[in-house]
Amino acid sequence: MTVAISFRTSRAARDALYRQFEGRIALNPKLDRQLVSYQADKETPFYRWFKYREGFTSRLVQYLLEEIRPGPGVLLDPFAGSGSALFSSATLGWRSCGIEVLPVGVYAMEARKAASRVDTYLFASIVNHLKHLDFAPWYDEEYALKHIPITRGAFPLDTERELVSYIAYCNTQIEDKDARKLALYASFCILEDISYTRKDGQYLRWDYRCGRSQGMRPFDKGRILSFGEAISAKLDQMAWDLTGQRTRTTGQLALDFGENQGCPITTYAYEPQILQGSCLDILPTVPSASIDTFLTSPPYANRYDYTRTYALELVYLGATREDVIRLRQNMLSCTVENRAKRAYMENLYRTLHRAADFERVEIAFQSQQALQEVLSILDEKRVRNELNNSNIVSLVRNYFYEMCFVIYEMARILSPGGYVIMVNDNVRYAGEEVHVDLILSGMAEQFGLVTDKIWTLSRGKGNSSQQMGIHGRSELRKCIYIWRRP
Repeated sequence: MTVAISFRTSRAARDALYRQFEGRIALNPKLDRQLVSYQADKETPFYRWFKYREGFTSRLVQYLLEEIRPGPGVLLDPFAGSGSALFSSATLGWRSCGIEVLPVGVYAMEARKAASRVDTYLFASIVNHLKHLDFAPWYDEEYALKHIPITRGAFPLDTERELVSYIAYCNTQIEDKDARKLALYASFCILEDISYTRKDGQYLRWDYRCGRSQGMRPFDKGRILSFGEAISAKLDQMAWDLTGQRTRTTGQLALDFGENQGCPITTYAYEPQILQGSCLDILPTVPSASIDTFLTSPPYANRYDYTRTYALELVYLGATREDVIRLRQNMLSCTVENRAKRAYMENLYRTLHRAADFERVEIAFQSQQALQEVLSILDEKRVRNELNNSNIVSLVRNYFYEMCFVIYEMARILSPGGYVIMVNDNVRYAGEEVHVDLILSGMAEQFGLVTDKIWTLSRGKGNSSQQMGIHGRSELRKCIYIWRRP
């Protein structure tokens, strides 16, 4: 006997949500994909030292703050990344604070703070010394990398030994803490250049020379730099950006800086504050009505696993396999491996004597009809084996569940007249578009915020060639949401 299964295809809830916000969706011709990604900054000081591809640009931060709220105040970024919002706003006189769970981003921000304090004359002298030093005698097993399965064999043996020797030298022989931080950061920034790996979205790609088994199409990374070549170039780049001085004939740094001798490249009236941890844990502890503006870009619901993408950097920073697994679960759910945090969030809020707030967020999440419609359809696609991973449904559910708590806390913490500015992308699974911009804006309005604008870029994000073959060509909105507390 065959049992017919009926599948839900209604778009009524999503269409209603679109009509709710249609008048506030507007194309902003001043925004483009380079400005809203790291691309526009990739050849500028600081950003070109370490290519943190998930960040947005300093020019975007400046534009948004000047366009939406000209006067400086207190700014918080709960997904700080490498600190674009913090440092760019600080140059405009804002008091800024960032929360970041990924140690890679925290390390990059701490290095940038060191760059704002360092005696540039001293650092240039150290760079000149480092570039002509043999580090082999300084090798110390204490500083050896403790690899995890995903990074084992990432470097040629001689290269890794040189790297460890350099780390040992910097830690034991460079006395000035800011200069030491920057010298170590230089080696952190070249890990991909000297390895067999390349960052590629959701994972690391491995060059065929690494000795690992290859698929049908072995990957050729191209030229892999030696440690000496890579570290010299990076140190030179950093010193040049900090001092603006180099003799073109010898490639060595000029040490006569005149009136600028010994001065840091950038100083801030208020140095950015950095809090390491999950914003799900930290935001509930922030006083109400204490922040003037949130400017942030949360991880997208696109399956990218930052713990794999930045695995080399995490191992460099001392993370064990258990640390990486724990970190993956602590991050905002955006991969198919994330487990639901409902029990964790309930316990957290009860511990903080805020059980009523937990219940309010729960009710708000369940009442998002457009979201429930999407989840129902994705679950039906899962039953029909149309999803390439059955956990995609839980990924989307967990993502919005956790973002519901983030938005509730931002609404509580925001001062009257304050703004939330959020950069985010819509996503698509098995041809089904998930309207992240509208769903999150719906949550914001449930918690008392007003959606002033949903700015879109003239060019959205296209679907993959494989998806185009199945579902046709269709662009996803790339957006910046502007929410305001009346």
